[in-house]
Amino acid sequence: MKFKQLVVAGLLWSSASLALAAQEQFVVSDIKVEGLQRVAQGAALTYLPVKVGDTMNSFRTSQLIRSLYSSTHFENIEILRDGTTLVIRVKERPTISNIIFDGNDDIKDEQLQESLEGNNIRVGEPLDKTVLTGIENGLKDFFYSIGKYNADVTAIITPLPRNRVDLKLLFEEGDSAKIQQINIVGNEVFSDAELFQQMELKFNTPWWDFLSETRYQKQTLSGDMETIRSYYLDRGYLRYVVDSTQVSMTPEKDGIYVTMNVTEGEQYTISNVELVGDLLGNEEYMKAVLPLVSGELYNQAQVTYAEEFVSKYLGRFGYAYPTVTTIPEIDDEEKTVKLTLSVDPGKRIYVRRINFEGNVITADNVLRQNISQMEGAWLSNGLLESSKNSLSRLTYMEDVDFETVRLPGEDDKVDIIYSLKEQPAGSFNAGVGYGDRTKLSLQAGIQQDNFLGTGKRIAFNISTVSFQKSVQLSYTDPFFTIDGISLGGSISYSEFDAGSANLVQYNSKQYSIGMNVGYPINEFNRINFGLSFSDVELSRRSSFEQTDRFYNQFIDLNNPDAPIDYSSFLGSVAWSRSTLNRGIFPTAGSSQSASFSITTPNSDVNYFKSIFDSKFYFPLSRNQRWSVLARLRAGYGNGYGDTNGIEQILPFTQNFTAGGSDTLRGFENNTVGPRGVQRIQRSIVGPDGGTVFLGPESDTLIVSSRSLGGNAMVLGGLELITPTPFVGEEFDNSVRTSLFVDVGNVWDTEFDFDLYRDLELDRRSPDDVADYSDWTRYRASAGLSIQWLSPMGPMVFSFSRALQERNGDDVKFFSFNIGQTF
Repeated sequence: MKFKQLVVAGLLWSSASLALAAQEQFVVSDIKVEGLQRVAQGAALTYLPVKVGDTMNSFRTSQLIRSLYSSTHFENIEILRDGTTLVIRVKERPTISNIIFDGNDDIKDEQLQESLEGNNIRVGEPLDKTVLTGIENGLKDFFYSIGKYNADVTAIITPLPRNRVDLKLLFEEGDSAKIQQINIVGNEVFSDAELFQQMELKFNTPWWDFLSETRYQKQTLSGDMETIRSYYLDRGYLRYVVDSTQVSMTPEKDGIYVTMNVTEGEQYTISNVELVGDLLGNEEYMKAVLPLVSGELYNQAQVTYAEEFVSKYLGRFGYAYPTVTTIPEIDDEEKTVKLTLSVDPGKRIYVRRINFEGNVITADNVLRQNISQMEGAWLSNGLLESSKNSLSRLTYMEDVDFETVRLPGEDDKVDIIYSLKEQPAGSFNAGVGYGDRTKLSLQAGIQQDNFLGTGKRIAFNISTVSFQKSVQLSYTDPFFTIDGISLGGSISYSEFDAGSANLVQYNSKQYSIGMNVGYPINEFNRINFGLSFSDVELSRRSSFEQTDRFYNQFIDLNNPDAPIDYSSFLGSVAWSRSTLNRGIFPTAGSSQSASFSITTPNSDVNYFKSIFDSKFYFPLSRNQRWSVLARLRAGYGNGYGDTNGIEQILPFTQNFTAGGSDTLRGFENNTVGPRGVQRIQRSIVGPDGGTVFLGPESDTLIVSSRSLGGNAMVLGGLELITPTPFVGEEFDNSVRTSLFVDVGNVWDTEFDFDLYRDLELDRRSPDDVADYSDWTRYRASAGLSIQWLSPMGPMVFSFSRALQERNGDDVKFFSFNIGQTF
């Protein structure tokens, strides 16, 4: 069979071949495609702009080749003629079987994969070799921009059977060039040291300053130049300019010298400030709150703030896309500048629809209950941000973001899309601990903060700790009404062995039932009211001065060792406020709560108890990976009234205790606080051989080794939240590392030390008596904490050392808990 060649096409085809094709025009009677392997015959024919009956010429030949190449399936195309039959001989591009990255440290695999996919290079797709050179050069440019001038990137293609290939990108990054010196030429007002302090890039740093950035990075240098420019502009140097920048390299490409030539100019003051445009009738208000004042030095930061303030202010009223421009009129002779803020609010924008993406479990109506921006209403930037914050504070949301989408053909309507990333809302809680006195302890429970995606909280906990057995069932509906009124209830039963929990010996059995109602005051504040009933039975009681006062109200003189039983109705009111940026592992904002509870007068015991809790998070970096947490917890309780002439006190079972991972790390659970004091009456043998009891001044004391707790408490601490070593930024919402200092004390305001100060200590006493009413007997500890939101629930590892301890305290270096609440 004899073929006449029309065009042999690789990446280019010659004009001579096209001319030849033009001279040999013919009418196509049939079309054949040869060389197909992976591409089906029918699919290949769909790319052909030629059909049977068409006249083949140079234009159609060019069009045919261009169409086939645009399909990305072929790397070589040959156009042939067999009589009036058009023959297309192709060589398919190999299919990518696997993509391998080797040697890349500064670029993550995910970033490389995303870059390749942007160039249509992915597993299972044809390989376009012409793109690889551009990718290699682009990656080299990236490494050069971060100071790695010896870096090299090579694409290696390994052929495989069935027209497949492996693609391997081999990286040889090398070391980053270090900054040897930075010179600033032309600065007279500010010294080199002062300007260097503003820069992120450093040189000649001491060995211990390992956080300083000494590697040369083009983007960082550009950012530092802008920072210095802002530094001058914020101090009135309106004509400051960088004349030139030189970056030179050592022959070995491992050192960089940077020189900046600047002109500082002189300081300018503001001569006048005007607002022009449509200000919605709020000109006087805006003039009063804007920081720009005539006669003061020009400040670029204040100008930017003024523009942003006006834009955000208009955004509160639905003008979401205003144009605010500051027009400076500079008088170089007087060294003054007149500022004119031109304001165009644009059209008022309305929200057509609000959509949620990423909520696999949580129902849409639950999410809508937590947002304040409504469909059909003005688009308010304030309401959008507050809605985002409300969603972020939900414990079952890991990440929340939103975007506004303008509608085609609608210049006054937008859609809002909230992008959500959920996290496990349920947890299997367990605790494992070991102490010198508590030994091994276990507990378990299940909690679901987003039951079946409804936003309702259900918890069922069973505890089998060595010192306590308990079961509790609780339920909370945070949106019992559409207005955000919450309703909840709980029922519980517990058996508690205080002696095994590092407390003075007593056993208790308690059951309780209660309900609570919550009312939202505003976006950040909430108030709750609760009422509960409880019945308590105490047995195996040890006798101490502090506890006997309580026992004497209920003791049966005919059977003093019998268990005592009392019941109470407890009413409570609580206030809470939260501006935290996240519900779990927050890094910014604050939370405060205060509660006051009191038993009703018809209860067997009359007491009140108040607790205040506060946390402040202060971000130290823009990405908030470094933050400082300051926290304070304080409590006080006491009795009121009297029963049978006995003044009521706070039941010692309600005492505050400290020590452990959630109060004072570095101390064994419940070991910090007042000890129980026993007063033993002494006796001697009289002259007649009988027993003679001595007066109270001769009594001896036995002080327990275990804590009794107290009716007052103050706990506080500081934590430096740091990035977790060897863990990427994407896991910051599930892993947290912090360095902490804990300090606090528990004391008894009703303890009268003067009654025991001069008494002798019994030889059987394991501890000395102390003034347990002294609030200054604080404890302190410091250490490292690692928290992980694991699939089984929160896990906490603490390594701590006591900085201030008292006689009898039980210190603890390591603690580990599962199910700890953050």
